[in-house]
Amino acid sequence: MRYLLILLLPLLTACASVERLALPAPEALPGRTLTSYAPPPGQRVDHRDWTAFLSRYVAPDAQGVNRVAYGQVTQADRARLDGYLTDLQAVDPMQLTRNQQLAYWINLYNAVTVDVVLDNYPVASIRDIKDGPLSIGPWNRTLVEVAGQQLSLNDIEHRIIRPTYDEPRIHYALNCAAVGCPNLMGRAWQAKTLEQDFAAAEHAYVNDPRGVRFNERGGLVLSKIYIWFREDFGPNEQAVLAYIRTVADPNLRARLQQTQRVRAYDYDWRLNDATGS
Repeated sequence: MRYLLILLLPLLTACASVERLALPAPEALPGRTLTSYAPPPGQRVDHRDWTAFLSRYVAPDAQGVNRVAYGQVTQADRARLDGYLTDLQAVDPMQLTRNQQLAYWINLYNAVTVDVVLDNYPVASIRDIKDGPLSIGPWNRTLVEVAGQQLSLNDIEHRIIRPTYDEPRIHYALNCAAVGCPNLMGRAWQAKTLEQDFAAAEHAYVNDPRGVRFNERGGLVLSKIYIWFREDFGPNEQAVLAYIRTVADPNLRARLQQTQRVRAYDYDWRLNDATGS
């Protein structure tokens, strides 16, 4: 049934609940070779090349959406990005502490996503990067190998991060190269600043119209993130709303307290390209 829904997903994009059923379940990969933690101090992973890339090519537009200047990436910087990805794949995750691991997986996911877009640029949306006529994007494509295990983006998100770390704010950190996604941070994630960066990313998205807004009729519209991954935020819609209220700024919180239901879920799949701002 899950595979049938995946095939039908392009025809059902307006139905967020059906899309939710088509997503991979958060089920851990067999074994613990990729997610067993090391005791402090762990092993330092050098993310400076990724920070240099992000600081050079990521900038906010007038609406606060972090855009990537894909079309301006030089051959030299592309080579450095590929070298960074090669270095990450040589890391043994079992030598990292929990926070080092989480920063590692976030950076790997985001850097691979940018690399895939660059491989196929120009595209209007990451969903246009297909492996066949029934493909809905590159997420199931094997793209990296870590500790001898070949991994896709879906493996990293749904089979490593989500079932291992019990951290719903991961959805504000992983970037799918879409305008509707929480911003791609302008620097690499680091273990030492993980908590403050999660808090900042969470606050920014909840208080941005991409995350939470009211339409012209006063109906509450949430990002589809909150239904795709609802179990990560709460057991039901009311629990998700209660969670969002704790993060909302005072004016938004006051309005949310008067709202008991979600009118719609929305998501903008346009590429977060600087030329589209």
